[in-house]
Amino acid sequence: MRRFKVGILGATGMVGQKFITLLQDHPWFDVEILAASKNSAGKTFKEAVKNRWSMDKIIPKHLENKVIMDATNDAQKIAAQVDFVFCALSMPKESLKKLEENYAKMECPVISNNSANRKELDVPMIIPEINAEHMEVIPFQKRRLNTKKGFIAVKSNCSIQCYVPALHPLFENDIEKILVCTYQAISGAGKNFDSWPEMKDNIIPFISGEEEKSETEPLKIWGKIENGKIISNKNIDITSQCLRVPVTNGHTAAVFAKFRNKVTPMEAIDRIKNFKGNPKSLGLPSSPSKFIHYFEEPERPQIKLDRNLENGMAISVGRMRQDTQYDIKFVCMSHNTVRGAAGGAILLAEMLCREKYIF
Repeated sequence: MRRFKVGILGATGMVGQKFITLLQDHPWFDVEILAASKNSAGKTFKEAVKNRWSMDKIIPKHLENKVIMDATNDAQKIAAQVDFVFCALSMPKESLKKLEENYAKMECPVISNNSANRKELDVPMIIPEINAEHMEVIPFQKRRLNTKKGFIAVKSNCSIQCYVPALHPLFENDIEKILVCTYQAISGAGKNFDSWPEMKDNIIPFISGEEEKSETEPLKIWGKIENGKIISNKNIDITSQCLRVPVTNGHTAAVFAKFRNKVTPMEAIDRIKNFKGNPKSLGLPSSPSKFIHYFEEPERPQIKLDRNLENGMAISVGRMRQDTQYDIKFVCMSHNTVRGAAGGAILLAEMLCREKYIF
């Protein structure tokens, strides 16, 4: 595999910082450009983040003095210098949607962590182990954009990254209804306890936009391509509640599921333990050796013990039981800024490179 030059849009934010740490020493990708808003443009990366560096690892030395470019006004320059960009910008949705499309039209593929383009029917929203086949919609998107190389691919919302993979091995039993409650870490809001002290010893029972995403995005992931568009699954009903909890990293979900073709807890556990994922997702630099880990212990999974499994790229599942109103219930967890954000986007980019959608 040849080496690819990449840019990070939104490099100063929490997800952008995670991209930087995960891409350090990556075997395929070299960070060529760091970009952010006009407020950070022209400063060195170290100057721009100042006391806002939130990662456990130090800033990579070779990026400390890299001058940040303006993700909007320097778009043409950025697109000309890289093979593709990761997007983790925080800006109004319509402006971001237009900006991502602008990069694609300049023949620069965009791998986005943002929600702006997730509802576009020809923009694939991919969890590589689950719906890699949705890559096949990209040529139709290129036709709409009138591009040869440029396109947009997105990763799904961090809140669904634990429970959709946990349910997917049971998909052949025809899922009818899902009830899910998510307990989401403060890093999902781009915060830590220093910047959000009121979250200590606190729970906030509302996260703007999360419940809609939790109820609709799985249906696109479980959808099918028809006539160059991804048609969402119409046979599954999902209801959710999303709460912000005083945890640094790691989203947990309590899940209840009902099936048209019944499945027992033991059958579900066996399927989950043996699920390997789509073959196209395997053997990539960021692929976990085991995608889903099932725990028999009743007190697992736990955030502190399990969020960093497989370098943060694994899904942890436990407490599978029969339910009195649904068929089964269980608890699952994943690292929201790794699998649920930067790590998931990097894995998606690796797959798109190996499958020659990025070239």
